[in-house]
Amino acid sequence: MFLFDGDGRIRSTREPSPTPGPMFALIRGDSSCAWAVRADLPQELADELGRLARAEPPATDLRGDPVHAERYRALAGGELYAGPAFTFPEEIAPSPDTVLVGPVQLLARYFPGWTSAEIAGRSPVVALVEDGDAVSVCFCARRSGAAAEAGLETAAAFRGRGLGPHVTAAWALAVRASGRVPLYSTSWSNCASLSVARTLGLIPYASTWSLLQ
Repeated sequence: MFLFDGDGRIRSTREPSPTPGPMFALIRGDSSCAWAVRADLPQELADELGRLARAEPPATDLRGDPVHAERYRALAGGELYAGPAFTFPEEIAPSPDTVLVGPVQLLARYFPGWTSAEIAGRSPVVALVEDGDAVSVCFCARRSGAAAEAGLETAAAFRGRGLGPHVTAAWALAVRASGRVPLYSTSWSNCASLSVARTLGLIPYASTWSLLQ
């Protein structure tokens, strides 16, 4: 999710156009927790957040708040972002009518603003096409040499037709073919994205609890 400085602090998000990232990020699984603090936070604040995070137990309920949630918010403030993270099942049904996006023109009608450089930074980019234009697209929201996380967009006029799960499955297969592990995450409030995860039978393995500025 992030790039770190030499002290293990968040330097930026791991994206083609990175942002500074959250002030504090806590990832909880059923057996362990991981956390990080942004590089520009004062050392005293970073130390206290880390002290609390080290005492945080693994999640017995991924939807539940961390034990020290109120203390984190009192210390760091900011806007809360929380949601589940998923892996893909071993077997993923192929989607033969999807295409790998090469020329950016394929996205121009319904997804303006994409550039050729962005396609290179977010590949594999997989799309469903109607009448010569991409109408649903799944891409790497962020990636490393080991894993990639899905980003998904469907043009407004084509939503509600089940295209999201279809193109996401094809993306996951393309990511596996690149030697990476496909991952999927969303927020608890994003009902459409949670529906994609349910349709694909994705497997929840952790929850993200972050404070954004």
